[in-house]
Amino acid sequence: MISVRHVCKAFKQFRAVWDLSFNVPAADVYGFVGPNGAGKTTTMRMMATLLDPDYGDIEIDGISVLDEPETVRRMIGYMPDYIGVYEGVEIQEYLDFFARAYRIYPARRKKLVDEIMEITELTGVRDKDVSVLSKGMRQRLCLAKTLVHDPKVLILDEPAAGLDPRARIELRLLLKELQKLGKTIIISSHILTELADICNSVGFIERGVMLQSGKIDDILAARTGPANQRLRIRVLGDVQAAMVILRSLTGVTGVEFERGLIQFTFAQNEDGNPGLLRELLERNVAVVSLEQESRNLEDIFLKVTQGVIA
Repeated sequence: MISVRHVCKAFKQFRAVWDLSFNVPAADVYGFVGPNGAGKTTTMRMMATLLDPDYGDIEIDGISVLDEPETVRRMIGYMPDYIGVYEGVEIQEYLDFFARAYRIYPARRKKLVDEIMEITELTGVRDKDVSVLSKGMRQRLCLAKTLVHDPKVLILDEPAAGLDPRARIELRLLLKELQKLGKTIIISSHILTELADICNSVGFIERGVMLQSGKIDDILAARTGPANQRLRIRVLGDVQAAMVILRSLTGVTGVEFERGLIQFTFAQNEDGNPGLLRELLERNVAVVSLEQESRNLEDIFLKVTQGVIA
């Protein structure tokens, strides 16, 4: 659905993006991850046809952003990292304005605006002035505006920035519902734990260069081995004795204690977990819980990036 091929973009002497290539399949949620100044926003603006690449091309559903930008704009919904609002405009008027801008017929427009407000849970505040909305409600309104023309692709630049925990949870649930409706979503964020919960694929960018891109599970498997797991257990009693027993077991390596949990690598897939747990219990290790670190994006991020700003 989204194909970025050898894209370069520079501003005077500053190289924002360099030879960037990656793909996002249809109906996928792709997390775009990188430190500040990595080139995420520049790339997203090029996807949204707001900037032209100096070299390379970006295609949305096979359509080039350079050759047919107007066609691309009808297919995408772009949510920038900063959202402006208009004073003295009610929520329903705000959405109706953008529906008119997309030339949606009057007979369809009112029903469409009502449907979008219901999806984004804005119906109850439809008559509220947009200038008095909280940060979370503004983000929800901007997402509603982004959806008003029913785009195939959503390009969301830091949509959870500045939101309180409840608003972030609600946004995450909404994005999951949009994926179920078949939307292709690319989302940038610094909140890696939330990306791990909603994304199927991820790309790590630094200094304008893509360091690694692909399915999250494939990236994790490549780093730990296809049959390796990183497990965490919580035990009662003597933690050091439990760690000694773990180190003696076949297939267990990298045993360490952190934040109240024993963490280790187990050289089997999850089918071997019941046997591991049974063996620990037979050796009188009082295991309270066992969990798998299957989608730890933070560890990968720290390994593949250097924290350098271009």
